[in-house]
Formats: sequence, C-alpha cells, structure tokens
Amino acid sequence: MPETLLRVTVWNEFIHERTAARPREIYPEGIHAVLAAALRDRLGPSADVRTATLDEPEHGLSAEVLSRTDVLTWWGHAAHDRVADAVVERVHRRVLEGMGLLILHSGHASKIFRRLMGTSCMLRWREAAEKERVWTIDPSHPIADGLDGEFFELPHTEMYGEYFDIPRPDEIVFLSWYEGGEVFRSGCTFRRGKGKIFYFGPGHETFPIYHDERVRRIIANGVRWAAPAGSTYFGEGRRIEPSLSPIAAKHDVDESLHRGERGK
Repeated sequence: MPETLLRVTVWNEFIHERTAARPREIYPEGIHAVLAAALRDRLGPSADVRTATLDEPEHGLSAEVLSRTDVLTWWGHAAHDRVADAVVERVHRRVLEGMGLLILHSGHASKIFRRLMGTSCMLRWREAAEKERVWTIDPSHPIADGLDGEFFELPHTEMYGEYFDIPRPDEIVFLSWYEGGEVFRSGCTFRRGKGKIFYFGPGHETFPIYHDERVRRIIANGVRWAAPAGSTYFGEGRRIEPSLSPIAAKHDVDESLHRGERGK
C-alpha cells in the first residue's frame, strides 16, 4: 500500500434508489455504492474510498470527515434544499483550501455547486431515453486519459442542453450531442481558491450510465486530476508587520479604518 493514500468520499442523496422501482433495479445499493466500487477498481490500493449519504448525521460530512477527504464526489437530485447550509459552508471552505470536488449530473443544481459558481447553473433538460454522443474535445487532458476514439455513445440518457448557466470554464474536456438535437458542455473544469472542480454531465438515475466502463474511467480520472497539489494556501487577509524590507516613509495608521476587515 502506498505511503500517501488518495482519500475519496463519495456522497449521494440515496433517495431515488430507495423510493422508486427503476433506480432501485439499476442501483440496488445506491449510486454511491456503484461509484465507490468503480473508484476502488480503477484507483486500486492508491486510494481509500468511503461513502456518505444525506440521512447520516451532518449528511456524513462532518468537519472530521472533510478534513480527511482529498476529493469529494457529489450526486444529488431530489433534495438539494435539504442539504444544511452549515454543511455547504464547510464543503465550500474545504474546496478553497484545496479539496477536489466532482459534481455529477443533476448535482449542477446543488447548493455547493451554485455557491462555487455564483450563477443559477440551470439548463435545458428532457428525459426521453435518447442517445448521447460524448465528444472528447481536449484529448490531451488527463481526465480523458485512456479513452479510445474521438467520442463514445450512451444509448439511453437524459438530455442536458445549452444554455448551461455556468461561468466560463477553465477547460472544456467533453461536449455532448443528443439525438434530439441539443448540445451540452458535459465535462468542464474550474478552480476556486486552491481547489479543483470537475463537472461531468452523464449519469441519470433511471439509466445504467454509472455501469459504463468509459464513464467510470472518466470519473476515476477526474478524481486523480482533482487531488490536492501545490503549495500552502493563503486565503485570509494577513497583516504583515514588520515589513520584509525597510520602508523609508513614516506613516501613522488610522486603525478605525480597518476594523471589521477579515485577517486584521
């Protein structure tokens, strides 16, 4: 086992799989169980993968759990409003500090994604079991590593279409075309603070998309890409006295002007 494990938490609402027949048939132990198994298979002994769900205390995302999470994957749909604001704030802070975040499919409407993006993150959609063709438009990107060909197809899926109300992505790795005519930026990356974020569109609860080996490869690649890296993150204001080098000017500071500023 490697000295440094990649610590992954797979989060899922786990509602549809318990309350609706079709999702229960496809994901009897929950979407989180299928994703966790895929990551354990793809990442092997280099990763420690755990799961968490909405109905656990603090949604399974306590400060302790998040402090031991390098990458968090997020799947939600029916209960975005039930996610506690305190947990959203906690996840947001950890992303800024460097924790990676993968937002999957309908997680586009989650509180945490909308908080990080600063937009509605809304889109066109239609559930008609139509074909989706996922084009790789950045074949050099590590998230696309190991994919064969210029595209792959999912025979039945839910359509997500433009306009997708997100900020301009740092990178667009995948672009989807649907049988009904729409297109969608289905694989996008962002950086917030020190954290890396990957949004990946395919993955509806009534279709077996998370059993597809190409989708599982992309998600595992996304987890590797989003792993923390780089130097120490300084996200708070820092008053620096004395200066690093001598300053010739003499200056009296009016401290009342700085009261209430973070980090001062």
